Amino acid sequence: MSASDTSKDANDSGLAAKDPAKRSRALFIVAAVFVLAGLIWFLLWLFVFSKRENTDNAYIGGNQVALSSQVSGTVVAILTDDTQRVEAGQVLVKLDPTDADVRLRQTSSALAQAVRQVRQQTDTVNSADATVAARQVDLRKAQADLQRHLPLVAAQAESPEIVQHMRDAVAQAQAALDTAKAQADASRATVEGVDIAQNPAVQQARANFRAAWIAAQRNTIVAPVSGYVAQRSVQLGASIAPGQQLMTIVPLHDLWIDANFKENQLGHIRIGQPVKISTDMYGSDVEYHGKVIGLGAGTGSVFSLLPAQNATGNWIKVVQRVPVRIALDNGELDKHPLRVGLSADVTVDITNDQGPVLASASQQPPAETSVYDQVAAQADAQAEKIIDANLGTSH
Repeated sequence: MSASDTSKDANDSGLAAKDPAKRSRALFIVAAVFVLAGLIWFLLWLFVFSKRENTDNAYIGGNQVALSSQVSGTVVAILTDDTQRVEAGQVLVKLDPTDADVRLRQTSSALAQAVRQVRQQTDTVNSADATVAARQVDLRKAQADLQRHLPLVAAQAESPEIVQHMRDAVAQAQAALDTAKAQADASRATVEGVDIAQNPAVQQARANFRAAWIAAQRNTIVAPVSGYVAQRSVQLGASIAPGQQLMTIVPLHDLWIDANFKENQLGHIRIGQPVKISTDMYGSDVEYHGKVIGLGAGTGSVFSLLPAQNATGNWIKVVQRVPVRIALDNGELDKHPLRVGLSADVTVDITNDQGPVLASASQQPPAETSVYDQVAAQADAQAEKIIDANLGTSH
């Protein structure tokens, strides 16, 4: 290319750059791009970002059931360890049963003896009633003898001394009858109104046996719920006291999330709103679904060990956070188990913000166990056997 051609192309470019129409067109394109980007951002905010609240200040929570002994004793067996799964009612720890067995035998004998004593008292009442009947016969006989001899005294056919002796016999028979009635009433007071099994003495002995039987059963410590063992501190041969923590059981089925939202994010969060959750454990590959079940009654700073003194002169405003409780789907937890304390990222769909802010009264307990329900019933059944064995064939 010649120098004249190069110079000509440069001149043409300069003329094009100075063309107002082309420059306006370029500016319009740039402006259109900015407007389009702004419109897209506005639409995203209007239909997406304004309809959700997100926080990564969220952690998995769950029940941590502290297992402790209800009686004192020496540990003779430990049947589980950390990380192992246990089922509700499974035996986890055994204590030395010697002392409890001795006490159980003592109360068993006391119950049997109480039943026999009440039986004896009942028989005494029957004997006292028979004595009263006999004294009544004696009184009637003495009165009849006196009535037969009174006409003879009037006819001077009988000595007055003999009649006086008969009057004394009537008085003695009356006194004997009164004494017999008093003894019968005293005997009847201990057994009257109830049968042998319901007698207060038997009931007291039965209560002592029941307490001893339950204490003996508590030497075998069972899991109140199903879950995984953590923080096992009990050791073989250790002497433990009632209430001493032995281990922790963590059920990993009914977990929840406590998401700590900033106070300026709570305006549209309502109970019942759907939630999407991702965890650091599984990343974006696994998405959980839950729902809001409640908002905390206060900020974290209020319930801290040393609450902030906001009334001081050097106060600095700090954005507070309120925990929002989110329930997880148990089916998803079964497929992808989580652990308490793990981090999570939650996104609450606030499209429908007409739900309640305050939770209503709970219609069912958040946690319960039935593994101890049969203990008292079994104790009563054992007491009934002892009572029946000592009632005798006549009762």
